[in-house]
Amino acid sequence: MIHFDRVPEPAGFAAEVERPGADWLAANPGAARPRALWGPFTGALAEGFRHLCGYSAMWVPSSGTVDHFVSWNEDRSLAYRWANYRFAASWLNSSKQRLRAEQVLDPFEVADGWFEIILPSLQLVVTDTIPAAARDRAAFVLKRLHLAHDERIIRQRREWYRMYQAGELT
Repeated sequence: MIHFDRVPEPAGFAAEVERPGADWLAANPGAARPRALWGPFTGALAEGFRHLCGYSAMWVPSSGTVDHFVSWNEDRSLAYRWANYRFAASWLNSSKQRLRAEQVLDPFEVADGWFEIILPSLQLVVTDTIPAAARDRAAFVLKRLHLAHDERIIRQRREWYRMYQAGELT
């Protein structure tokens, strides 16, 4: 994981998502899932995250999704709030399902240097620079979101590392 800055709310979001979403919530208090009004703004969120997954920090070419950091199950009132959105690879977003926000490190909270990739194994580990108060959550996130050494992640890291060694990227 790496630090991401908050993404400014795009023009039109309040009119197209937040206000209609509040109306939808009021009219559908027992809905099992929120109506996905945020879809047209996924691109703006992806750009704000530089098309990197907020959790894996890996490039997400086309399967990126809007992650509700505080889930629908935890607080429905945040379903249409821009400040609650993070960009994530869809499979990682699914891995985060049913977790409470307090269990997960927020990509906006993470500081540079809290994690490092060990070479040549390409495993992600927590460093000594992470504050003690965040250490247990960090270990939990690495395991629950499959960030430490899952083959789906290692495969991607391996290719990026190969490209770096070949001088194809800096």
